[in-house]
Formats: sequence, structure tokens, C-alpha cells
Amino acid sequence: MRVVIIGGSGLIGSAVAELLSEAGHEIVVASRRKGIDAVTGEGLAEAMTGADVVVDVSNSPSFEEEAVLNFFTRSSSNATRSAKDAGVKLYVALSIVGIDRLPQNAYFRAKLAQEEIIQNSGLPYTIVRATQFHEFVDAIVYTSTIGNVVRVSTAYIQPIASEDVARFVAAASTEEPANGIVEVAGPERFRTDELVESYLSSKADSSTVVGDPEAEYFGARLQPTSLVPLDDYKPGLVTFETWAKKSAA
Repeated sequence: MRVVIIGGSGLIGSAVAELLSEAGHEIVVASRRKGIDAVTGEGLAEAMTGADVVVDVSNSPSFEEEAVLNFFTRSSSNATRSAKDAGVKLYVALSIVGIDRLPQNAYFRAKLAQEEIIQNSGLPYTIVRATQFHEFVDAIVYTSTIGNVVRVSTAYIQPIASEDVARFVAAASTEEPANGIVEVAGPERFRTDELVESYLSSKADSSTVVGDPEAEYFGARLQPTSLVPLDDYKPGLVTFETWAKKSAA
């Protein structure tokens, strides 16, 4: 099977490429480093030639509202059009759990627009929505810190290891199209403030963590279950504690 991975040199894309290559599939890494740009369309038609599956794990280099919307709408429009012209049998895209519940978040709005383009493309598809990666907790801490105080939401979070995400995306690319959304999440659910406090404590960080229901998450106020699956989902295997110990080592 020939698989084109858009964003194939990134954290998830490179892991997906490795998994599928080890399984015997032919991999085309589609990234700007390889002269393939989904935003401009450069090199897409050539990359898609003979492809059976497209895996879209691309990410915007900017989180600014207009830039991120432009990135995801243009890249997904170009990629789905090229995939359809090439007769691709399955389009798999990585997205985020809860994006339809947080319209205040510009990044989430852009990802939702991407999903809609894929759903309306006429291609068989599977959208894999994942919760926040374990690696993303550092960004939550960074953006929530003023001085020695980390003020974060008390909403629930169910972080997942990037290696688990890659495994789920790779599996979706070898299965029948869901023609819908599949949700994946970590094996444990925490209150965000409690997870952050435990994480910083494990790093001997003396910052004061304050749980605040009004604290914003990248411009959006969270409800208790804004970031976690509400229905059936596939659980990952790697716990946050296991990841944190491995990361520290």
C-alpha cells in the first residue's frame, strides 16, 4: 500500500511513517522539506500519484487567528482535491477532541473548518480526534504562569502519549473508512490543576498552582468536560506518570 503522509516529518507524522514502513507499506513523506507544500499545492499532484491512502497530520506554524485558519482551509482543500484526482481510497486526518465545544478558541475553529472540508470532499475518510498530548502540558504551564503562580482551569483533562496517537492514526490508515470521527484519549482523567501540580512537583518546581474555574485555556473558558471524550473512545496505553519519568530520564 502506498501512503502519503502530509506533515510526515513532524512528531506524529514521523512516528506514523515508521510504523507503516515497518509493516511493509510504501511511504511518501509530504513536507515542505521534501518540496511538497499543501498550502500552495506545490508538489501535491506528483506526491499523490499512485497513492492508496493519505494521512494528514500537518500543523500550522502560527496560532494567530487568521494565519491558522488560512493554513488549515488552504492545505486541506488542496490536499483533498489532489487526493480525489489521484483516486485515493482513504483520507485520514488527525484532529482534536472537543473542538466543536470551544468556538472561542481560534485554533479549534480552524481545525473544525478542516474537518468540514474533509467531510464534504467526497473522499472516504476517517478523522481521528485526540486529546491533548502529554507533551502539551508544558505549554499549558508556560501560558498560565505569571511570576511564581500557575493559574489553570479545574476542568478535566485526559492527556495521551504521542506514541499512542501515532499508533491509532497508523491503524486507521490500514482499516476501512469510518466516514466519521473516532476519538482517542489517554488512559487516565485528571483535573487540570491537579495534574499540573503533580507534574511540577515531580520536577521539583516550587511554583504555586491555583485551580480556577474561570482560568482561560488559550482564550477559552472551559466547562468541566470541554477537553475530554463524552462518548465512546479508544484509550491509549501510556500513563502520564510513565511518560513523565521517561521524559525526565
